[in-house]
Amino acid sequence: MQKKQKIIIAITGASGAIYAKMLLDKMQELKEQIQKLEVIFSEPAKEVWKYELENTDYKKLPFPVYYSGNLFAPSASGSAGFDSMIICPCTMGTLGRIASGTSNDLITRSADVMLKERKRLVLVTREMPLNLIHIRNMATLTEAGGIICPASPSFYSKPKNLEEAIDTVIERVLTLVGFEIDSYRWGVE
Repeated sequence: MQKKQKIIIAITGASGAIYAKMLLDKMQELKEQIQKLEVIFSEPAKEVWKYELENTDYKKLPFPVYYSGNLFAPSASGSAGFDSMIICPCTMGTLGRIASGTSNDLITRSADVMLKERKRLVLVTREMPLNLIHIRNMATLTEAGGIICPASPSFYSKPKNLEEAIDTVIERVLTLVGFEIDSYRWGVE
């Protein structure tokens, strides 16, 4: 039997709130594989969610929700024993602060904890084009053990709509952190 995951989902103010929503929806479907889930929102993430999704459903999540100013949440300490953290979507500012070791809020502190504890940290970036600073920050995080997973949908599964395209990203992210999911695999019937 697979070990149940202790996971942190962080949502920043990058465009792409639909990725966060679909990830959180999928978490509800995978609850039998989850021991503990905590969600962290930055203040801009709430504003982007309201603007892009035209709702405040983030207020109704069935998981503990922390805001980035709270440095007393369990995920701020390695002793909480989380297995993985997904930042989705991840701004380049958040990525840069993590790469430089600046733990100035709960998201960056939790990411720092994941790196120091040698746990999985997946950053679902949404920026394009990239400048050299972004690329160097990504290299720094990759060398430190983080996984950069751009929100780039795949098309070989022939998605029929926007949600199916976004789901190709979400399924890939979930596979990276160890969830067992039934998803399209290239060359597998």
